[in-house]
Parts: sequence; structure tokens; C-alpha cells
Amino acid sequence: MQLTPAVRMGLSVSVATGLYGISFGALSTAAGLSVLQTQVLSLMMFTGGSQFAFVGALSGGGAPALVSASLLGLRNMVYGAQMNAVFRPTGVRKYLQAHVTIDESVATAVGQSSSDEQRRGFWTAGVGVFALWNLFTLAGSLLGNTLGDPRAWGLDGAAVAAFLGLLWPRLHNRETVAIGVAAAFVTLLLVPALPQGLPLLVAAVVAACVGEALGRRGSTT
Repeated sequence: MQLTPAVRMGLSVSVATGLYGISFGALSTAAGLSVLQTQVLSLMMFTGGSQFAFVGALSGGGAPALVSASLLGLRNMVYGAQMNAVFRPTGVRKYLQAHVTIDESVATAVGQSSSDEQRRGFWTAGVGVFALWNLFTLAGSLLGNTLGDPRAWGLDGAAVAAFLGLLWPRLHNRETVAIGVAAAFVTLLLVPALPQGLPLLVAAVVAACVGEALGRRGSTT
């Protein structure tokens, strides 16, 4: 495989995100799921935020956590439509692409300037995260309580750092900075008040509206 910038980015994101699977594996078994159940959940559900929310429901979060899991999963529908329009997959590839359409694979793809690099970035990040997430989920669920509290490790910080690394190169003009600031501000306001997942969906709508408004203003000047 040619080690292009998109591939390097996809591999870096895969490692940063995959490591967070240790935390999920440990929390899942602590919530009462077996190692096998935890692994099947990661293999089949494969959307980190929704998996954590689901485990939260099992460990006492109840209906609100299940609602959060569903809301977090909705964003993948938007991603799927976007990536389907870009790559136009057919046959078995269409189903494989759908399964690895996640935050990381989409962000890596849209960060590239050419269609070939978009494709390389998408598949490198998608398959890479899938492999490492499930590998580290297994490690976390097997080690269980011997790890202590996995939330104290700061692995979620590694995932955030990976996203910031993807986002930063896109902030190349005032318009993109304004969209990012507006979305972040709305998210911060809504996180304490709404179920997990819904603030991100509202922020996405706000970002789209701000982008549309800025685009219209630019076309009239």
C-alpha cells in the first residue's frame, strides 16, 4: 500500500481511536456483559458513542441512555448519504462501506483534495479503526477490573486530539472558522440540557445554516 498523506492520516486516526476501545471493553464487562457479548456488540454495532451510551443504559442510565445511543447513531445516516454520493459503491462494497462509515473515516476522506486520496483515506481510517477498535475492545474486556478505572487514562483525550488534527487544516479562512465556532458554541450550550447525541445533531444543523448564510452573503458582495 502506498503511504500517501491520506493513508498516514488514516493510520494515525486509527491508532488514536482504536486505543479508546480498551475503555469500552472494560466498561462493558463491568456493566454485566460477557466478553463474547461485548465483542459481538463492537463487531456489529461499531459506532463508539452509541456503544458507550448503550453500556450506560445497562449500568443504570435507563431510557435516556438508550435514547442517546439512538441519537448518536443517526449521524451515521447523514455520513452514509454523503459517502454514497462521493464513492458510488456497488455490490458487496456498498455494504462494507456502510459498516465502516463512521466519524473518523468520513473526516479523513473529506480532508483530502483529490478523489483518489479521499478513497484511500476513507478505507484506511474505516478498516483501521474497525480492526484496532475490536482488538482493543477484546483486550479491555479480558483484562476487566485489573485495569482500574479506564476513564482515568485519558484515552478519550487521544480521540479528541485526533479529531482536532483532522479539523485544524480545514480552518483555512474566516468562513470555516466562523462555522466551527458557531457549532462548538451551540454544542457547549446544549450539552448540559439535552440527551447525549442531540447537541451534535443540532450543532450540525447550525453549521449548515451558518455555512449557507455565509455563502449567500459572499455571492452578493
